[in-house]
Amino acid sequence: MIVSIGSDHAGFEYKGKIKLYLENQGINVVDEGTFTDQPVDYPDYAYKVAKKVQGAAADFGVLICGTGIGVSIAANKVHGIRAAVVSTEFTAESAKNHNLANIICFGSRVSTIEEVFHFLDIFMRTDNSKFKRHLDRVQKIKEIEGK
Repeated sequence: MIVSIGSDHAGFEYKGKIKLYLENQGINVVDEGTFTDQPVDYPDYAYKVAKKVQGAAADFGVLICGTGIGVSIAANKVHGIRAAVVSTEFTAESAKNHNLANIICFGSRVSTIEEVFHFLDIFMRTDNSKFKRHLDRVQKIKEIEGK
């Protein structure tokens, strides 16, 4: 499995911890930056991760900023990306199962790192839904993207 990860300065510390957490599980992590805690623009890193996922160079992506919202908005501008902000067990499971999310986003100012690890585990072990209603909704999202 290959995971692309990125953050802005607010997510920099969490990014390093998540990267190590995943690598300790034998997962190959591609770090798209940032590589310091100096202020940067989150759309740059969201785009890099989203392009890796879009091009199938990564199985899924992880993005971190202060709230998770900014990186999710930016990543969702890339065709084929379904980035979801996760802050509970329910949102971690639903993002993957109902929405077939391919990028999970976290807020370093919203969740503890322990919560992030837990939500990431839920996301990774959850399968995409096979229910027609969920697949139909994702298809509608794809159709909107094409307009």
